[in-house]
Amino acid sequence: MKITNITAFPIRIPNDFDKGRKIDTKNINTAMLANKDIPDSVYYGQKTSKKKSEEKKRHLDIKDMGGYESIIKDMGEYYVDEGSNTSIYSKSHETTVVRIETENGLIGWGEAQSPVSPNTTATIIKDIVTPLTTGKDIFDVESIWHQNYSSKRERGHYTGFYIDAICGVDIAIWDAIGKALNLPTCKVMGGAHRSKVTLYNGIGGTLPEEVADQAEWSVSKGYKFVKMHLKEDLETILEIATKVRERVGNAIGIMVDVHMGFDTFNAIKLGKALEKLNLLWLESPSDPTDIPGLCEISRSLDLPIANGEWTRTKYEMREIFEKRAYDISMPDIARTGLTGGKQIASLAQLYNIPVSPHIGGGGIVSVAASVQFSIGTPNFLIMEHSEQGHAVKAMILSEEFNAMDGMYKLTDKAGLGIEIDENKLEEFKIEPSI
Repeated sequence: MKITNITAFPIRIPNDFDKGRKIDTKNINTAMLANKDIPDSVYYGQKTSKKKSEEKKRHLDIKDMGGYESIIKDMGEYYVDEGSNTSIYSKSHETTVVRIETENGLIGWGEAQSPVSPNTTATIIKDIVTPLTTGKDIFDVESIWHQNYSSKRERGHYTGFYIDAICGVDIAIWDAIGKALNLPTCKVMGGAHRSKVTLYNGIGGTLPEEVADQAEWSVSKGYKFVKMHLKEDLETILEIATKVRERVGNAIGIMVDVHMGFDTFNAIKLGKALEKLNLLWLESPSDPTDIPGLCEISRSLDLPIANGEWTRTKYEMREIFEKRAYDISMPDIARTGLTGGKQIASLAQLYNIPVSPHIGGGGIVSVAASVQFSIGTPNFLIMEHSEQGHAVKAMILSEEFNAMDGMYKLTDKAGLGIEIDENKLEEFKIEPSI
């Protein structure tokens, strides 16, 4: 069954479309941003006092983090923390949705995660990946991945936008295979290891009470696990995490993601302070390219270290697993593809390392693909989710695809189990910049 056409949809959905799930708080991205489009007196439809508003905006000032300074530079649609230089962020939900069509009219959907500049990813798909892939049989999916990867290896494109592009097509092919066989994608990838996928909800903020409110709200929605996105100094992180533990009790699993905010020494110092709170893990404590530093952090702490959302292929993971640079691997399926994610999970299993799929800025196709991946992965641990951001991501669906009681359940729907509204894709599609 040959692929006849591939189309990439670079989309941008404003966050103010989310009306149903938001609470009186801000996530990690908007928590670092002075967004003039959001009135100071209004946070997700709920009024706050002037004093409270000022408290929430204090993060816009330069902060001492033991050498770390947070300096937010507004770049129009994007912004960057020039103090940490960890990443560029979008003020909206951006990603690249991929559509493939076969010779008999079968449609498969994928996603190449593109939290910024989805046009870049879409161009790579159009100019490079499509000519290499069109005419191939969908059942040669792993061969297609390897051919696409190898074709640009000598050009240095072994990670980043190019890998995201080929992985978006890879997910779409696996969706098409499931539909061709009338089976969920996890079934055609090797079978189901479980019938449901446990989720943790991502929360963030700068004030202890604010984050604790989110944690409590998450528990009320059925989540048994919550992860805090915190870009604060050591003392403030410890204060926030302590408040959350006090609020939700010991029966709820909690994690802390510090977004590469510390050097090796201070990451160890933070980890030792957090150990008393019985966390499931400390995530992204330092520079992810500093493998020796990550090894030192892992060896020094009883607290598990989670990492790996940036590593896109098995080739990048080999040294990491061999040296036990961290304890929990976090492949992002819209960056690895289902083929690459399966390879990473299999490699991790050799080292008895559990896998917890990262979602982050990924869209609804990424979520659906990660659910299928999680069901079909024997060493799966838990999957990331955003209850607050889900409504924005789901804007492109023609039917509901919601988590219930902190989990997704396996259904008998073919492929990824979702239906895309192409009119919505056209509505949110970004025009090329040139």
